[in-house]
Amino acid sequence: MAHLLGGENLSISFGTRSVLDGVTVGLEEGDRIGVVGRNGDGKSTLMRLLAQKATPDAGRVTKRRDVNVGYLDQSDVLDGDLTVGAAIVGDRADHEWAANPKIRDIMGGLVADVDWHAQVRSLSGGQKRRVALAKLLIEPHDVIMLDEPTNHLDVEGVAWLARHLKTRWRPTEGAFLVVTHDRWFLDEVCTDTWEVHDGIVDPFDGGYAAYVLARAERDRMAAVVEGKRQNLMKKELAWLRRGAPARTSKPKFRIEAANALIADVPEPRDSVALSKMATARLGKDVIDLEDVSLAYDDPSAGTAALFDRITLRLAPGERVGVVGVNGAGKSTLLRLLAGEIEPTSGRVRRGKTVVPAVLSQEVRELDEVSDLRVVEVIQREKQTFAVGGKELTAGQLVEQLGFTNEKQWTRVSELSGGERRRLQLLRLLVGEPNVLMLDEPTNDLDTDTLAAVEDVLDGWPGTLVVVSHDRYLLERVTDHQLALLGDGKVRDLPGGVEQYLRLREEALAASDAASSAGAASGEARTTAATASGGRASAASGSAHSEAEKRDARKELARIERQLGKIAAQEEKLHAQMAASADDYGRLGELNAELQGLLGQKEELELAWLEASEVLE
Repeated sequence: MAHLLGGENLSISFGTRSVLDGVTVGLEEGDRIGVVGRNGDGKSTLMRLLAQKATPDAGRVTKRRDVNVGYLDQSDVLDGDLTVGAAIVGDRADHEWAANPKIRDIMGGLVADVDWHAQVRSLSGGQKRRVALAKLLIEPHDVIMLDEPTNHLDVEGVAWLARHLKTRWRPTEGAFLVVTHDRWFLDEVCTDTWEVHDGIVDPFDGGYAAYVLARAERDRMAAVVEGKRQNLMKKELAWLRRGAPARTSKPKFRIEAANALIADVPEPRDSVALSKMATARLGKDVIDLEDVSLAYDDPSAGTAALFDRITLRLAPGERVGVVGVNGAGKSTLLRLLAGEIEPTSGRVRRGKTVVPAVLSQEVRELDEVSDLRVVEVIQREKQTFAVGGKELTAGQLVEQLGFTNEKQWTRVSELSGGERRRLQLLRLLVGEPNVLMLDEPTNDLDTDTLAAVEDVLDGWPGTLVVVSHDRYLLERVTDHQLALLGDGKVRDLPGGVEQYLRLREEALAASDAASSAGAASGEARTTAATASGGRASAASGSAHSEAEKRDARKELARIERQLGKIAAQEEKLHAQMAASADDYGRLGELNAELQGLLGQKEELELAWLEASEVLE
């Protein structure tokens, strides 16, 4: 495999802390590499160095002269004054990019529901992330580096991105490097894993599951070696301590060897452990939603229903995961269950002993204690805590959570996103709730911390409700899942996340069929309106109504899927023609089939452009 780029003896420090120390890594054609490690250990720093977005203190980054590198930063780098279309395709004419099936697939997979003419500054965080991804992926990069690309993506978006990366190049072409905490995504797309820790990079073959197994084996071997070393060290210590007078007569080389052995004790890596806290007793009744509806005021459509006569019953000790499309009301459902908002109609019943706790996405609850230090936040709850039969101080408890002595005295306002989330989770647990609700708990957490959180949740004795796009987490800590598909209903998912993705595909297919029928009837209505002078359109001052624009978006999505199928058929025909190069009869048949396919493709591309004009 040809070498694309690499780093030689890379070292970089921030203040007095060395983040990377003499690291040498390389990317070859065909590499599909996931980068894991604890927050702050240098994953993003390594990627920025390799992308030449930062300069190392020592060492150098080299790349082949013709290599084109694409890089997705965690931060928002889009120009807020641009429209979505301009941010993605620049000043290219529609026909320049619309005729490319790969670009159409990217548009359909990431930004089909985003207003093409909206300013970037008006978009949500998730929409901005998808626009930035689309901008990167439409370019013909040889190497793609993605820093937390799954942040703000829903389950469908993560699945689409995984499919795209797996099919973007042939197996021996291109390369990508991805930093993410989404372990399902790592397993799905990566063939190699780099672990960044303690200033070095350890390579492992395989995705996340293979990396975990390999690391466990590495740690087991290290434990065997350490056990032997400890035994030897005990003997040498005993030998050294047989009396100071005798030490002068001991051979000098034995003393030096013993001292070297004692000095060779490795520094322990920070342990990340969340404590299992006592939980208030939970009675037979937990929380029931009975025939609940919730509506809100939509300026463009009047009153809109978010939930329509839903019934949901939570049992003691039940563990349920919630997935759904953006805007379907996942976070709102948690707020209903927690009693933060009341329904428009229906009834919410809560047991007398229920003590709920909600971990929100933004962790804004910490804003009120932003001037306090980490240990002071926990001290405000209690001074001592009973954990596993032992009594711990607040300092000991937060140390188990991964906050070192130095970090314990850091102000909350100076914590990273992952550290804030860890602190707020511990803050909730020390309140001893018996119903725990987590809204996207995996945001900003590294894989080690996620494993620790899952260990806590595995042993959580109360009722657990988790909203997340992290399939790995949902399948690990919940017993069953529910789906919100945006139609006001709550559906049970016996088949888990895979069933949810199938339901979404069926819903989109049904929407396509309805939009096709609507387009035909709409054509007749348009003709009638034109004959009568089009007074309604003139009165509104708009060439196309919102309903027509919605139909156009659906039509675009349908056409893009058909074009994707045609592209696959076209590639298959080309392969068959190459295999039948000596059979002129068969070659003629295949060519005729190809010409018919190209005719269909041309018609669809024209229809795509016509539908896109409705949105202008």
